[in-house]
Amino acid sequence: MAGISFVDALLDPQSGSDAADSDGQRADDEALDAYSRAVTSVADRLAPSVASLRVSRRVRGGRRLDGAGSAVVITPDGFMLTSAHVVAQADGSGRAAFVDGREHEFHVVGADPLSDLAVLRLDAGELTAAELGDAERLRVGQLVVAIGNPHGFSGSVTAGVVSQLGRSLTVAAGRIVDNVIQTDAALNPGNSGGALADGRGCVVGINTAVAGIGLGLAVPVNGATRKIIAALMTDGRFRRAYLGIAGGPRPLPPRLAAKLGRKGAVEIVEVVEDSPAAVAGLRPEDLIVEVNGLPVEGVNDLQRLMAGELIGTDVTAQVVRGGRELTVTLVPLELVT
Repeated sequence: MAGISFVDALLDPQSGSDAADSDGQRADDEALDAYSRAVTSVADRLAPSVASLRVSRRVRGGRRLDGAGSAVVITPDGFMLTSAHVVAQADGSGRAAFVDGREHEFHVVGADPLSDLAVLRLDAGELTAAELGDAERLRVGQLVVAIGNPHGFSGSVTAGVVSQLGRSLTVAAGRIVDNVIQTDAALNPGNSGGALADGRGCVVGINTAVAGIGLGLAVPVNGATRKIIAALMTDGRFRRAYLGIAGGPRPLPPRLAAKLGRKGAVEIVEVVEDSPAAVAGLRPEDLIVEVNGLPVEGVNDLQRLMAGELIGTDVTAQVVRGGRELTVTLVPLELVT
């Protein structure tokens, strides 16, 4: 009889004490529906703006190898945003396919390997442009939706949450991209260059790397990266200042830390010959504590301060050498990538 009772309970979950469970199930279904509505709304809004890319490059022997990735339309007249590594070593052009079946040729306008961003231009107009959001407003646990073309499957949608913010990603020449978004939305080969969107369908990141199962990374769309995107659209490149040093973080001596109100600095490990740092007289073991009055506690701080507007101008650095504080004037050059 116990078996019959069990079967009856399955067939008629409303009977007896199971009514409360049914109410709970209904609440779960309603929550799932709300989640599904949010994801499908983002997918419907963004899918027409995300393209599947086909790029090719020449290798030894004259052979051509095809690669794949994704890109996001950001203006109706054909500008697209993707990852720099998707078009690295490409011959400067390729094809972009959309979910409605349209295909267009594109060419690379500019790429910035140090932020892993690139801008493309389609030979087409009247496109559906995605709206760029602001990753600075994201919160851990917030819903995000990834749209791209993993393994060539066009218009694939995955959803997850913001797992963490403020991650760092090492890109070309050991440079660091700051404030990278970590998400558990599934990313696979071919997703690079695709959109990571918030619940309103605004693009808050460009998917760039898979660091493990359930661990995807996206370059944020924020004030800093918007400047890079604008420079790539207008000039085809993003300019950065160059000092010519290699260094690393170093704790300040307690007395100096107390005086300056901070704990760390950048210790110079190597000075490149004939570089701006060498001309200014900087030496290995010098500690850089400030640049133009702004604190420098790590290599990332120094990288962030090396903006293009500093090129060819006098830059003042506060340096500690053998326990003595010095003021050094440098004139940065443009970093060649």
